[in-house]
Amino acid sequence: MPAARETVLILGGTAEAAALAARLAGEGGLRVITSLAGRTADPASLEGEVRTGGFGGVEGMIAYFEAEGITQVYDATHPFARTISAHATEACARLRLPLMRLERPVWQQEPGDDWRPCQSLEAAVNALPSGATAFLALGRQHIDVFSRRSDCRFLLRMVDAPLAPLPFAKYELAIGKPSPDPDSEMALMQRHGITHLVCRNSGGAAGYGKIEAARRLAIPVLLINRAQD
Repeated sequence: MPAARETVLILGGTAEAAALAARLAGEGGLRVITSLAGRTADPASLEGEVRTGGFGGVEGMIAYFEAEGITQVYDATHPFARTISAHATEACARLRLPLMRLERPVWQQEPGDDWRPCQSLEAAVNALPSGATAFLALGRQHIDVFSRRSDCRFLLRMVDAPLAPLPFAKYELAIGKPSPDPDSEMALMQRHGITHLVCRNSGGAAGYGKIEAARRLAIPVLLINRAQD
């Protein structure tokens, strides 16, 4: 009787997850499933199978692992996606499944960077000076806390256009993904008169363009640090 086929689950949504899916699917003999949160309406195509949506907590994740015959899990989620990472750790421990975590290194400050470290979104909200024109490069689910700063103007970047008006007194939208090209990010910031960049220290090359652009333009960066375990 042939050995049971290995089924790998990748908790994805990042460039690293897509590259891992392509590599594992190319090896052959593996069933590769990538799980996406479903926040993006038109995600990039991925190698192997794709599932979309939440699991329903730890118990839902365990039920899915058992139903699909998952034999190993790769956590390649966003560095700030702490809830699903915690759920995966508990689910894999309970089922005694191997769990590998792909962790991006944080960005390191370079000469010319004007970084203002913040430990939370709320801290970044409070750090903005009155009259600032801030570029919120944070994603739709993390911006509403800034809406109380009616004394500031905001540029909001989102992958998909919002379906309803946003709770900001003064804002403009930039629809699309971050560009790794600092010249493109500089042009965007200059076009909107940006005085401050607000983002998370996600690491990786895909989002670094805005960091280099802010350095070149001498724009302060309110950089939200990763939580320390």
